[in-house]
Amino acid sequence: MEGGFGPRVIFELPGGIPVTETVTTTWIIMAVLTIFALVATRRFDKVPKGLQNVIELLVDMVYKLTAQTMGEDKKAFAPYIGTMMMYLICANLAGLFGFRPPTADVNTTMALALLTFFMIHFFGMKRKGVGTYLKGFLQPFPVMLPLNIIGELATPISLSFRLFGNIVGGLIIMNLLYGALGGLSTNLGISIPVLQTGIPAVLHLYFDVFAGVLQSFIFAMLTMVFVSGAMD
Repeated sequence: MEGGFGPRVIFELPGGIPVTETVTTTWIIMAVLTIFALVATRRFDKVPKGLQNVIELLVDMVYKLTAQTMGEDKKAFAPYIGTMMMYLICANLAGLFGFRPPTADVNTTMALALLTFFMIHFFGMKRKGVGTYLKGFLQPFPVMLPLNIIGELATPISLSFRLFGNIVGGLIIMNLLYGALGGLSTNLGISIPVLQTGIPAVLHLYFDVFAGVLQSFIFAMLTMVFVSGAMD
């Protein structure tokens, strides 16, 4: 999707493969998180202090959240959940630094939702056995099989469009606001710094910070609920 509110193509790889700003911003986020992880965990002491205190607190929070949501026997999912939340928070907050949020591209949100979808069924079959798991699609009556299948296929669609819709909605509103304020200043022939900085700042606080962090948390929570539900 190019033009309008869609991601721009930054460059093309050999063979005419387009690389959009969604991909380049994701590369930047991956590099930042990797460097942060290397620096933050380079020197751990037995008695934590400074940054180590923060890191251990965050890790402990993720493990506790995973255990409370999925159960103590599923704490092994904590590293994946924590990594996903860190990426989503950075991606959703990218707009604050002048980047287009990768999660404002449905390709990104659908890829994340498909990961959740495959985890649901893979770990469900691994825990219950393939036969027992597939028999669950016949419950409560065999005639419900088509509806149960449709319900499962709807999971990645609802997950991806919930995240995409909230992020791209905020992006569109902010673009329209900046356009309206710019047009107002041009028509009046004067600069209105209070309107051009004050109103956008408040809305950025909501759409980029509050909604961005909230949607990251919701996506992670739904992932944990769906995966644990398939395993129990």
